[in-house]
Amino acid sequence: MTILVNKNQLVVPGEVLARGSGVDVAGGVYRKKINGETEIIASMIGLVKIRKDSVGVVPLEGCYIPLEGDIIIGKIVRVGLTSWNVDIRGPYVGALRVNSVLDRDFDSLRESLEQVLDYGDIIKAQITYFDRTRDPVLTMLGRGLRKLTHGRLIDVDPVKIPRIIGKKGSMIQLLKNMTNAQIIVGQNGRIVVSANSVEKENLVISAIRKIEAEAHTSGLTDRIREYLEEENKKL
Repeated sequence: MTILVNKNQLVVPGEVLARGSGVDVAGGVYRKKINGETEIIASMIGLVKIRKDSVGVVPLEGCYIPLEGDIIIGKIVRVGLTSWNVDIRGPYVGALRVNSVLDRDFDSLRESLEQVLDYGDIIKAQITYFDRTRDPVLTMLGRGLRKLTHGRLIDVDPVKIPRIIGKKGSMIQLLKNMTNAQIIVGQNGRIVVSANSVEKENLVISAIRKIEAEAHTSGLTDRIREYLEEENKKL
């Protein structure tokens, strides 16, 4: 088997990823024999994933691709000796080192990382480095970056985040002002909603789903305002 692409390379449908036999196919690809030789071909736009015995493509549509400077909401999925792995809801796993969380020295002989951040913890972090050849590097040393302990976590399509935020933050400010809710938005399509009642949280989430579904339409801000006004009367 000859691999013709690199790990995490962006490919398009029809692009040949490998030739020959001996490697299994994962998702996003298919096999085809051309002139007696087996080719593995991409079936979607996405990023190449190469493992020990397989090659595949992770779809880009609805998938978060990191950018340096992005504020994201992540979930701790692995605790190591001096770093954590963070699910950032995409084809990459975030790398978070202890010196990017604590502004003091960490004694690994006397302390454990679980005491700082444990498996399953939700965090607000920032992408500090990413070049597509390695997993993105995160930091929690910055204004507002922290472990999130309250609120309801929801996922939305990352491409809809700009519409949910709105021009100069107009849409997200509308949601906050009309519900008195705290709303933390991650560029990776994760949102944490916290309000003084479950009903208010449900209203915010319902409005976000409405924005997500109607993001391509005009006059959306006015419709969301009217929707919130009507629903607030029922609470």
